[in-house]
Amino acid sequence: MGRTDDSPRQSIALGAHKTKSKEFYDIVRHIGECKNKSDEDAIMRREVMMLRTVLTGPKLEKAKLKEYLIRLMYVEMLGHDAAFGYIHAVKATNESEVSLKRVGYLATSAFLDENHELIILIVNTVQQDLKSDNYLVVCAALTTICRLVNEETIPAVLPQVTELLNHPQMHVRKKAVMALHKFHLKSPSSVSHLHGKFRQMLCDKDPSVMSAALCALHDLTISDPGPQKNLVPSFVSILKQVVEHRLPKSYDYHRVPAPFIQIRLLKILAALGAADQKAATEMYSVLNAVLKKGDNHSSIGNAIVYECVRTAASIYPSPVLLEHCAGVVSRFVKSSNNNLKYAGLDALSCIVNINPNYATEHQMAVVDCLTDPDESLRKKTLDLLYRMTKSNNVEVIVEKMMDFLRDATDHHLREETATRIGELAERYAPSTQWFITTMNVLFEVGGDVVKQSTAHNLMALIAEGSGEDANDATLRRSAVAAYLGLISKPRIPRVLFEVILWVVGEYGTLSGQSPQALMDTLCTAVEAQPEGDAVQAQAMTACAKLAAAGGGQLSEKATKLVNRNLNSRSIDRQQRAYEITALLRENPALVAAALPQDASCEDLEVNPALPALDAYVNKALAEGASAYLQPSERSTGLREAGGGGLSHEVAGSLRFDAYDAP
Repeated sequence: MGRTDDSPRQSIALGAHKTKSKEFYDIVRHIGECKNKSDEDAIMRREVMMLRTVLTGPKLEKAKLKEYLIRLMYVEMLGHDAAFGYIHAVKATNESEVSLKRVGYLATSAFLDENHELIILIVNTVQQDLKSDNYLVVCAALTTICRLVNEETIPAVLPQVTELLNHPQMHVRKKAVMALHKFHLKSPSSVSHLHGKFRQMLCDKDPSVMSAALCALHDLTISDPGPQKNLVPSFVSILKQVVEHRLPKSYDYHRVPAPFIQIRLLKILAALGAADQKAATEMYSVLNAVLKKGDNHSSIGNAIVYECVRTAASIYPSPVLLEHCAGVVSRFVKSSNNNLKYAGLDALSCIVNINPNYATEHQMAVVDCLTDPDESLRKKTLDLLYRMTKSNNVEVIVEKMMDFLRDATDHHLREETATRIGELAERYAPSTQWFITTMNVLFEVGGDVVKQSTAHNLMALIAEGSGEDANDATLRRSAVAAYLGLISKPRIPRVLFEVILWVVGEYGTLSGQSPQALMDTLCTAVEAQPEGDAVQAQAMTACAKLAAAGGGQLSEKATKLVNRNLNSRSIDRQQRAYEITALLRENPALVAAALPQDASCEDLEVNPALPALDAYVNKALAEGASAYLQPSERSTGLREAGGGGLSHEVAGSLRFDAYDAP
């Protein structure tokens, strides 16, 4: 793969090798021998003072200018200010000596950025050097362009760079492609008419030029895949040639042919084959070949396999190819290397998004990752388990996730895990009884992070049931028995406490205990539990429901609870206490009608006319009260009354007209 610039340290070392100054070697040696930052800073401060004196002096030896620029780069790289020498780097780009010119370009690229005020001074030099007969000078100029170009300077050098695409030297062609790519990143509109050039360079005889064109085409494909669709056969052909070792051996890395070119091509194919069956069909065979060749247990081979799996999961799916991918990825998941294991989980999650069946045989290997001490690995495992859960494996996965929730300490991770357990249990529960049991365990283990909506869903399920009276009664009876057993525990999360109060209030009599005994049990729990004070309103409502089922009488403890809240500072609790006290004074039939048993899911029919109030309204009208007017009638009455007074119909209502002038 081509690079946009030479490595600064490598270039500096190359320049130092040619430098004969003993002082320079001493500085490099002393910096390497420093044991702390303060020693290094002391050396660099002396170096800065020396360089400032030399470079600002009247007699600057051109023979030593190259060494001074290299030493300035050391100063800059080690965090010290070398701005006083920037202008000398710019001047060095105008020198005729090739080695000094190259060091000048290198120093300029290291010192300046695209918005620096000195950029304007090198534009003319770059234009001239792009026409040079020495390809080393041309390459140095192109490298500088890639680093320092901005939107304003692109038009000045674009024609010369475009002409260099036909240069006989492959290094120049490669850097010209890279420069055009940089232009596209900085200002896409400036090179929109040159996209065809990237296609032409894809067919260049030199692999490095082709590789540089791939980088540009990758960005074009990601932004808009449509225009590049007809290049699918070309990309597939190039990838096939790479896999078959048709590139020079100099492109091999650990005996893997051009791995970085392979990865770039796989990313391009992933974008082009998404939701396109025709394009994806052309890719299947070469992707299978990449999987087979890349699965060689080396790190770079694993990287290619991982990218190939992501590509296979991104394009139009092939069952055979995905099955092959799942088999290869299983080795990653079972590896002892956590990095490889994480990559395997991520790759497997891509496959599971298409069809969870591909991960079924690897389910236990994935579940085992939950016990790994690596937190990031455990979190990735949770994501994958959530995606691969189905009705036939929900019990095993939810049990493992519950064990994980018990040991987790991070609040955000606990909240996310609890939410996912609730969603999976609600979506894939094999039976209603299992769902209720699982929710009870969830409330106990993670009550502090369980969302209120989870509790509401559980209460709705108990209330609605399955529609079969016998099964529903058994379900509710078992739920009441379970909650009466839980209420005696020393600490109950608030969300679970609210569920217990509601279930016992609605269906407590199914347990066989008397309403009075149930009320005493609830009131005792409210007094004993740390969260009891926060749920007194729900406790009063539950006691009222039980009282309605037992003849309209509260137990002694329930009466104390209600009386205590008559003077509560909480408006809600005080209002409930007064309403319950007033309601229970009525006859038992009225109380039972107002608080019916098992009626939480019944629809309330409301008559907007409120005929029950007719007698009260007629009596009030007979005593001289004003008739009710609709909002539209009120405004009409005001307009009819005008500014001089109000009509009889709107007498006593608000006036919106201005006061009369005095």
